[in-house]
Amino acid sequence: MSTYDDREKCHFYYKIGACRHGDRCSKKHTRPIRSRTIIVPNMYRKPALNGKSDLQFDFDAFYEDVYMEASRFGEVQSMVVCENRNDHLNGNVYIMFSNAQEAQGARDSFNTRWYNERPLYCDLSHVSDFREAICRKHDMRSCERGDECNFMHVQRPTLQLLKDLEKAQWKRYRMQ
Repeated sequence: MSTYDDREKCHFYYKIGACRHGDRCSKKHTRPIRSRTIIVPNMYRKPALNGKSDLQFDFDAFYEDVYMEASRFGEVQSMVVCENRNDHLNGNVYIMFSNAQEAQGARDSFNTRWYNERPLYCDLSHVSDFREAICRKHDMRSCERGDECNFMHVQRPTLQLLKDLEKAQWKRYRMQ
């Protein structure tokens, strides 16, 4: 008879920070005690297409809002927003900070907050290299698994917004 501790680690949980089986997974999901990365599951909700909405404009506003709030806790190294439609990745926001203490502060604060009329649930994540978690085929627009892929399909902000946010953050943390 095997115990929970004897089980093999879940490849997806450790690489992507989420598993499609959740708590029912036969593999082990051990939450990290310390990490530079936080995950806010299902935070981003893509607006419904109603003919009046500019999806990129709406996404950029969301991205800027979250990035600016996260940067209050420390230097944001990277921020990823998933656009997959499967339950375990849909709308997940991953934020990597320059150190674990900053990530812990952001996690603690985000867990007491609401966004878009919903409470936020935030945790530390094992993800340490987004290059291993992102679906390369999606970036080349050739992922055959589509929205149900188990790797991150990243929704990206406009390049100008990203440059502006990074520049503002650089001034904030490098000029101190």
